[in-house]
Amino acid sequence: MTDLTVRRARREDVTALVALIAADQLGAGRETPDDPAPYLAAFAAIDADPNQYLAVAELNGEPIGTLQLTYLPGLSHRGGWRAQIEAVRIAEAHRGSGLGSALIEWAIGRARERGCRMVQLTSNATRDDAHRFYTRLGFVPSHVGFKLPL
Repeated sequence: MTDLTVRRARREDVTALVALIAADQLGAGRETPDDPAPYLAAFAAIDADPNQYLAVAELNGEPIGTLQLTYLPGLSHRGGWRAQIEAVRIAEAHRGSGLGSALIEWAIGRARERGCRMVQLTSNATRDDAHRFYTRLGFVPSHVGFKLPL
């Protein structure tokens, strides 16, 4: 695992990152990696926002994982910032190797560096393996989430 590096995504990474997102049961049904335009537009907005960090996890120079870290200001928790982790993906061939844990630990470290008071994430209700993974890392299920598609 010593060869794992995490860095800010670049425009040329978008195709590989979208492939990671589309390579699971949920992503396969909602992503269209053959049309890069919406992903490149989203990347431009993410990259321009100082409160967003789209991460690429590389092993020996190959992108094997990603996550998006968003820094959120708020009035609650005495005006404390929080970090939101989204879109965590590790290539299937590398799952169970400890690389996902290393990527999440990296994100927690970044949140601490930014002075965040907490790290939060959501996970689709059908992702039982992911729920066990996050619990092992110390995350506690604390809220019920709701979504309204527009």
